[in-house]
Amino acid sequence: MFDPREIRGLILDMDGVLWLDTQAIGDLPGIFAHIARRGLQVVLATNNATRTIEQYVEKVASFGVQLEPWQVVNSSQAAAGYLQQRYPQGGGVFVVGMPALVETLAQAGFPHRETEVLAVVGSMDRTVSYEKLKTATLLIRAGAHFVATNTDRTFPTPEGLAPGAGALLAALEAASDVTPVVCGKPSPRMYEMAMQRMRLNAGQVLVVGDRAETDIAGAQELGCPCALVLSGVTSPAQAQAWQPAPEWIEADLEAVVRRLGG
Repeated sequence: MFDPREIRGLILDMDGVLWLDTQAIGDLPGIFAHIARRGLQVVLATNNATRTIEQYVEKVASFGVQLEPWQVVNSSQAAAGYLQQRYPQGGGVFVVGMPALVETLAQAGFPHRETEVLAVVGSMDRTVSYEKLKTATLLIRAGAHFVATNTDRTFPTPEGLAPGAGALLAALEAASDVTPVVCGKPSPRMYEMAMQRMRLNAGQVLVVGDRAETDIAGAQELGCPCALVLSGVTSPAQAQAWQPAPEWIEADLEAVVRRLGG
């Protein structure tokens, strides 16, 4: 039985939980002040690989919340960690993604190249072209390992749901006939990284997310209690239909924090 009093830390998704693009969801400074009063640790964990960790810290600060770089984990870091485990010697990779992903992988020993690559890493790419997809497809078909930061088909914006990394990866998968290894949620890799940083176990961490098939599924695989919020991509009907049911279904992060008390 879930006991909120046992919670010592929060793992929070970003898009759809903290903000919709440039629009904050609720009073973020007030929400984080309440979390601090409750004595809870916080790590943000996002599948979005379009920014570096430093850029995410800056974005959070733009909403009036101060965090340290260790309090942010994203799927770029998860992909870099996976590649380091598989290819400890490092090597070139072809990246379908934004400059932040290219930078993160290069710092981990995997610079972007267009020939003789170990892997193709697919992610959200706002500058994607047919030529880039063609190159990636040919490399995968020639034997390059196919890795994905995440497979979120959409992401929430103030205008509505926009195409996400999963939409681009679907094209690559269809063209290459290869299914990628996914490093972001629902893979447990990012949650494990977050818990290690907080030095907490699964029963002491509440995961808050807006997408059942990634945020909630990943938390449930690890045995973390979770709260599904309706401020992002999931409708009330979809939330109620998800099995196994999350511990809480709430309107937004503010409602979750209020329910935690303190």
